[in-house]
Amino acid sequence: MSRTAPAARAGSAADPAVPGQHAPSLAGAPAASSDAASRPSVPRSGHAAAWAELLRLPALFTVPGDALAGAAATGARPGRRTLLAIGSSLCLYEAGMALNDWADRAEDAVERPHRPLPSGRVRPAAALTAAGVLTGAGLALAAGAGRPALAVAAPLAATVWAYDLGLKHTPAGPVAMAAARGLDLLLGAAATGGGTRAALPSAALLGSHTLAVTAVSRRETTGGSVLAPLAALATTGVLTRLVADGRIRLPAGRRAAAAPGLSGSTPPARPTGANGALTTALAAAYAATAARPYVHAALNPSPPLTQRAVGGGIRATVPLQAALAARAGAPVASLLVAALAPAGRMFARRAAMRKVSIT
Repeated sequence: MSRTAPAARAGSAADPAVPGQHAPSLAGAPAASSDAASRPSVPRSGHAAAWAELLRLPALFTVPGDALAGAAATGARPGRRTLLAIGSSLCLYEAGMALNDWADRAEDAVERPHRPLPSGRVRPAAALTAAGVLTGAGLALAAGAGRPALAVAAPLAATVWAYDLGLKHTPAGPVAMAAARGLDLLLGAAATGGGTRAALPSAALLGSHTLAVTAVSRRETTGGSVLAPLAALATTGVLTRLVADGRIRLPAGRRAAAAPGLSGSTPPARPTGANGALTTALAAAYAATAARPYVHAALNPSPPLTQRAVGGGIRATVPLQAALAARAGAPVASLLVAALAPAGRMFARRAAMRKVSIT
């Protein structure tokens, strides 16, 4: 939701940009001039590319799976309110991206002068305005999905702003990022089923993954940390087993827990049959996507390999979301989420040609 992550820079996340090739300049917008004609003109396409870089558009493919995994956990069929929740998540995620660069504009002027704000391609006031507008739009969409959804979206928005404006550089930063991703999943559950209780286990698993990725990202520009990628690797192994086993359950059935009065029975402790095979395959895809770059970063904790580990962790969010949906007994939603991974990779490859990074 912020510079993530997962959370998250979501996703959030926590994910400084990989250095590009843009010419460095002083922080903030170019100096004002009384002669407007003396200002260098930026092509309209250049403005669009700058905003795409600021908002890290490739990372958007990690967002819809939050709401779909949350909806799957309730046992209710996704509908219009689920779509509104996805729209709300996308807006709040991008609000966090814009706000993150606004808050980090002085730091980026030194460490990442190619970023849109310090290079002068996007004005700080415009980034802050965008963050505010996107936050308002996210809350409005959540309100359209019902009061339960708004009750989750409000603390989610507060978490995003608190992370970017203060918590990011404190020990509480990774926890805040994890909370944002977890709340984003609960937003889908609240919008679809009217409650969040049944989705709490899935939110905890997704939040744990985001916590691990965010911890690695804190040394993304300096490297030198062996412990963080090792801890993330261990977390990935534990989460893979928990998701595949399906043993993290609440006593009540999914439907009964999500909305009292609906019929439902407690699902089996372990996914079985074709759904079990799908869950296992997606859990394995999650492990494969995240584990390898973590190993490389642990063996050589240089900034480039640490950045790759963060990128791998962000990309692994999608198969994890899909596995959570399959584990909840929603194979169609699971396959829809899984399809976002190749689409995201294709978009990221095209964006990379324009220096737009997922991190």
